[in-house]
Amino acid sequence: MQKMPDIGFGLWKVDRDNCADVVVEAIKAGYRHFDCAADYGNEVEVGEGLQRAFGEGLVTRDALWITSKLWNTFHDPAHVEAACQRSLNDLQLDKLDLYMIHFPIALEYVDFESRYPPEWFANPDADNPEMRLASVPLHQTWAAMEGLVEKGLVDQIGVCNYNSALIHDLMAYAKVRPSVLQIEAHPYLTQEKLIRLAKQYDIAVTAFSPLASKSYVEIAMAEQSDSVLTEQVVKKVAEAHEKTPAQVILRWAVQRGTSIIPKSTDPGHMRENLAITDFSLTERQMNTITALNANRRFNDPGVFCEQAFGRFHPIYD
Repeated sequence: MQKMPDIGFGLWKVDRDNCADVVVEAIKAGYRHFDCAADYGNEVEVGEGLQRAFGEGLVTRDALWITSKLWNTFHDPAHVEAACQRSLNDLQLDKLDLYMIHFPIALEYVDFESRYPPEWFANPDADNPEMRLASVPLHQTWAAMEGLVEKGLVDQIGVCNYNSALIHDLMAYAKVRPSVLQIEAHPYLTQEKLIRLAKQYDIAVTAFSPLASKSYVEIAMAEQSDSVLTEQVVKKVAEAHEKTPAQVILRWAVQRGTSIIPKSTDPGHMRENLAITDFSLTERQMNTITALNANRRFNDPGVFCEQAFGRFHPIYD
């Protein structure tokens, strides 16, 4: 079974206008894993970038690992295959390396022709738009995900944003075991118990938002002052290794056994984020960075669903 690269490229918040160019540039920089999702709204442009790269001989399909995710409105088993096929069509691919449940949140179905990507509101044009839940148990969604593997549409399946209890529950009924758990993880949210549990079940862990608040400042979900890159202990370790604070944090994440999916549209930063394999942190340096943990979660449905969509819907205690 193919192994997912330790360092991937995240497509969340990459503008459609330059997304194809960004994908090509990332491939030139050396990225071989692209983390996509229907909800990011740019899979068509990602597909265009991939096809350009293939056509220019920059890379072959077999050399890439492409991830996509099932959105909340498609949890009903009747819609899972169609949602996957839509992502495949947009990405111009025959198969995904990994397909994941994006959130353990089932929302009311929205037809492709009505709105795509559907996002969170069931009726965004209404005077009082609503986030409407759907009565779909996660085990039914997972069974449909297993069907995608059986039909050859995806090689592996996984889950995002699951907590420990949901992982235990999933492992009790999964016929096709999840290969990857994708979670928010960084020095302010180390998630040590959850990562240890995943490894106990032989589930690989991908850390999204590995640089903590960096992804959230521009969408008003964090402040500039929340940056882990300005922590004195991080800057001290960076100076010791003649690396940037970002490189130190990304190295910490990989060295603790998680893969990462940083994002940058700047070619220099793309290459910088990849250049973390030529040094190692000492045990003391690792522990010092881990000690920054404050259980600070930036991507929390228990916060943003209420603020943005008018519904209190926590999935973490």
